[in-house]
Amino acid sequence: MKKFLNYLFVGVISGGIVLFAQTKFSKNHSFNLFNTDNVSNTSDYSVPAAFTSLGNGLPSDAFVLASERSMPAVVHITTKAKTTVSDRRAPSDLFEYFFGDPFGNPFGDRGNRDDGSRRGKSQEETVPLGSGSGVIISSDGYIVTNNHVIDGATEIEVVLHDNRSFPAKLIGTDPNTDIALIKIDNNDLTPIQFGNSDGTKVGQWVLAVGNPFNLSSTVTAGIISAKARNINLLQEKAGTYAIESFIQTDAAVNPGNSGGALVDLNGDLIGINTAIASPSGVYAGYAFAIPSNLVKKVVDDIKEFGIVQRGFMGVSMGTVDDKLAKDLGLDDVSGAYVSDVQKGSGADDAGLKGGDVITKIDGKIIKTSPELQEAVARHRPGDKINVEYIRSGKIKSTVVTLKSKNNTTDLLSKKDADATTGSALDRLGIEVESLSTGDARKMGMTGGLKIKKLKDGILKNNTDIKEGFIITGVNKRPVESVDDLEDILKNSRGEGVMLQGKYPNENGTRYYAFGF
Repeated sequence: MKKFLNYLFVGVISGGIVLFAQTKFSKNHSFNLFNTDNVSNTSDYSVPAAFTSLGNGLPSDAFVLASERSMPAVVHITTKAKTTVSDRRAPSDLFEYFFGDPFGNPFGDRGNRDDGSRRGKSQEETVPLGSGSGVIISSDGYIVTNNHVIDGATEIEVVLHDNRSFPAKLIGTDPNTDIALIKIDNNDLTPIQFGNSDGTKVGQWVLAVGNPFNLSSTVTAGIISAKARNINLLQEKAGTYAIESFIQTDAAVNPGNSGGALVDLNGDLIGINTAIASPSGVYAGYAFAIPSNLVKKVVDDIKEFGIVQRGFMGVSMGTVDDKLAKDLGLDDVSGAYVSDVQKGSGADDAGLKGGDVITKIDGKIIKTSPELQEAVARHRPGDKINVEYIRSGKIKSTVVTLKSKNNTTDLLSKKDADATTGSALDRLGIEVESLSTGDARKMGMTGGLKIKKLKDGILKNNTDIKEGFIITGVNKRPVESVDDLEDILKNSRGEGVMLQGKYPNENGTRYYAFGF
């Protein structure tokens, strides 16, 4: 009994202390994981403000409304590609099975060899290539996506938000911005509304809508964490003409989100999700989207001309850093530094010189070279832009008439554009060297081209070809020089191509088929 009374006494004292502390401190402090400023101190505990608003006066259903408005416009894209495969019994005969011996023998016997053995059989197969997302931009079926989502595809399928499925036709692409335009045969679609990407601000809420890991209609939220970001993603494919001025966000984006929508809280499109920064290939905190204002210009050009009509100033440039700002005596570490001006270009005609620092384009402040690149890329050849710049510490202005790649103010035809998209070797992504006479003789060849370097391009992205492969033939014709290869491929645009050749120290002939 005495022991029980002791426990009771301790319990009463402890309870009193806790009650006193709670009463005392609750008058001055509100401890809340969601909001530390707006919790009532009455015994009638109110709902934290975080449950009723998103801050900055945003209603709690802002994400819901933006999702409901944008999701019907985001589609799932799957792609397939045709490829030629051979019977494993005699893979070295695949080329001859289709084309005959390109080095003299007629098409000849498709059934048996002279020694009685069966020839290798081959067949064309359609295999899955990949998947991604797209955004409906018109009620009559136009859909924008990333170029890398549909690159190399021979079949494109679009699955709408309501699960209806349609085959899609490729309208045009722009590797320089990684944008592609496709179309499906339907006239009752719900398009997304374009927002103004220039009006976006670092810190504002955004949603990423897409189909990561084939999980259709997935929405994630985050903020804009940076603008005009250049991550050197497109240079390998598009070279010096690549345009990178990405909106950076921390909304979760994963494989399959490519080509999907980045929207503001009105549900308006402010970007096309394109890439992630990741050491593992999956989301690690940062994603990048092409600004919607640039997307709209590219899409409008493709619809009207079949190609992108891009204007150029004709300058080499870089972003002003602290050292350069001090050397030039600039008040601000900001602007695009002009290192060189192309002779006869629009910039040259307007009087710009190396050493100038461009600070504004059409009244818009330019802080970095990617911002300048994006601003100029929204214009066509012949367009005039107002340029404000600093020279020798003085602010000056001029009007630049933009020109095309050909340094004229004329718009390009699709044929002209195709002629300036780079050599066949650039498109294939290879550097080659002619096989020496001695090496050719050792391998029983008359000649060939050895791949000495494999870069990003058609072959690396669509085949498992390796460095060291010796190209001896393309589409029934022998190849012994770069001119041979260029001449054959020049007339193979939009068609299937098959390379024939071998690796050193291998007896068999190998074949690589791909679309060009």
